[in-house]
Amino acid sequence: MLLLLLGGLVIYFDSTLQRTAALDFQGQAPDSAGTNWLLVGSDSREGLDDAQREELSAGDAGGRRTDTMMLVHIPSGGGQPAMISLPRDSYVSIPGHGKTKLNAAFSFGGPQLLSQTVEQATGVHIDHYAEIGFGGFADLVDAVGGVDMCLDQPMNDDMANVHLQQGCQTLDGPQALGFVRARYSLQGGDLERAENQRKLLGALVNQATSPATLFNPFRLFPLASGASKTFLVNDSDHLWHLASLALALGDISGGEGVTTSVPFGRFGRDSDGGSVIVWDSEGAARMFDAIAKDQPIPQDLLGK
Repeated sequence: MLLLLLGGLVIYFDSTLQRTAALDFQGQAPDSAGTNWLLVGSDSREGLDDAQREELSAGDAGGRRTDTMMLVHIPSGGGQPAMISLPRDSYVSIPGHGKTKLNAAFSFGGPQLLSQTVEQATGVHIDHYAEIGFGGFADLVDAVGGVDMCLDQPMNDDMANVHLQQGCQTLDGPQALGFVRARYSLQGGDLERAENQRKLLGALVNQATSPATLFNPFRLFPLASGASKTFLVNDSDHLWHLASLALALGDISGGEGVTTSVPFGRFGRDSDGGSVIVWDSEGAARMFDAIAKDQPIPQDLLGK
């Protein structure tokens, strides 16, 4: 009876997932061993009322843009999974739009064009897509009772409406959202923000897979319900795919995987004069070639 109940809940929560044809485009990179996810954090305000917009400092902007993009590789042979940040200001070629910032692909053509752009820039075949917006992210953090973070220095960012003290503390949903959105107050700018995003995601996964959550129905069911309603996934993805991703992210945050960013080359300027991040072309090629071949990322590229 318990198995039937659990099976029914899985089917129900899976049916509430939002889906889109994110990976339906021409010229896909060749499939390879292992599994690759494109994780996207968007600034969608959909579903937020005025009070929630004010609490989350979400503003009144419509539509969706993305400031968070990560490529997660799960090896086929049980090796170390890897999570790689793709900075929003990465200078890449976007099909049909020339060369500009990576996050512009999402503005031009949503999940589909962003996925196509990432595949083209990396040569890595993307198997799954997952996107979460402002409100959904904050709700997930609150559903697990907050996340524990340790800050080396205070964070005061008026643009992200986040003010945190130095030291270890538990962040609630709005605070966690501000932490991953903060950029202008950081000395390392977008690169430091990408590092913070990886830290926060790891902390969230740790809390979500802890006994305090898994064996507490008052946390587990709101978490499962919130995840199923706030994630936007590819039209062939299911809840069990997200569960597999969560396990891999848990391994990464637990030190059994790799977390890094695309090898940095230099800062530059785009055609409009905006600041962009130019990848280390040789290092990035070696990193993504290893992923495409389902091999470990070379040690000399980690942390660059």
